[in-house]
Amino acid sequence: MTEEIWTGVKCTNRLGRVVCVIMLPVLLAVNLSGCGAKEYTFAYDRNRNNSSFSVASYEQGKTMETFASKLCVAAGDVIKGTDVDMSEAGAAGLFDISSSKVIYAKNVHAKLNPASLTKILTALCALKYGNLDDMLTASENVYIKESGAVKLGIEAGDTMTMDQALHALLLKSSNDVAIMIAEHISGSVEGFAQLMNDTANSLGATNSHFTNPHGLTDPEHYTTAYDLYLISNEAMKYDKFLELIHTATYTSTYRDRNNNEKSIDIQNSNAYIKGEAFAPENVTVIGGKTGTTSAAGNCLILYSRDKSGNPYIAIVMQSKDKTVMYTEMTDLLSEIS
Repeated sequence: MTEEIWTGVKCTNRLGRVVCVIMLPVLLAVNLSGCGAKEYTFAYDRNRNNSSFSVASYEQGKTMETFASKLCVAAGDVIKGTDVDMSEAGAAGLFDISSSKVIYAKNVHAKLNPASLTKILTALCALKYGNLDDMLTASENVYIKESGAVKLGIEAGDTMTMDQALHALLLKSSNDVAIMIAEHISGSVEGFAQLMNDTANSLGATNSHFTNPHGLTDPEHYTTAYDLYLISNEAMKYDKFLELIHTATYTSTYRDRNNNEKSIDIQNSNAYIKGEAFAPENVTVIGGKTGTTSAAGNCLILYSRDKSGNPYIAIVMQSKDKTVMYTEMTDLLSEIS
């Protein structure tokens, strides 16, 4: 272990013989029992594929809570004991949050285009660094010309609150609103993309790189099913996020540059929330996020609970069409017992 790894540690206790088993090189902040709330910072290389570590001080008989101690960890595919047909999905995963168990995993570390699943990270950054009553103003950059891109239809000079913007972002998947959120938080899309990457890396999502807040196709914009689990797991700690993804319909009004009212009347794009897709009887779908582009295929993340209230995150990426995606997701949810 090099000196540099422990740079910034001010704990007065001296570590004696320390054994480090490094399984994922990420930036970590952990507390050592007996040292107060001091942070230990570990260097990492985002190009490596490993994903957690543990540290123990045998001399003092003390342990350090590992970064992944409360996370589901998957080194590769996990299919043993399951009866799931995910043959049409490019990647998929089912994660038991309470027990930190990976129930199912297929290609969860493959770098794929996430489409609008990106907006989970956008919402997380907005909730973490903004306020719901912030007033956002649209710039000329909200005019998205990509064919088929979902838009609310905002124009330069339009204003709305962060709360309204987040509804449009997560329910309708509005790409123009994603731009407005990014510029409000960071001043530019480029600055917000850096914030997204920094936030993802801090969660251990080091096999990802984000270039925009909406997920429209870019060769340098990619993530993995496992990284999306890590990001979603953090976002779902926010009650407001859970409220948003559980909302079926939303109506409101915002203002144009001349202070005239403009209406928002949107419906959740998630078929489980709309009552068009149905989970197994023992599973309650709280909400999630859809994503679709020609490059990404059809993608879906769900946050669900079993009959005892235990939470799960389920992910399906790169399905060939929506019908197959929802069929495979329901099949995946059937593994929740």
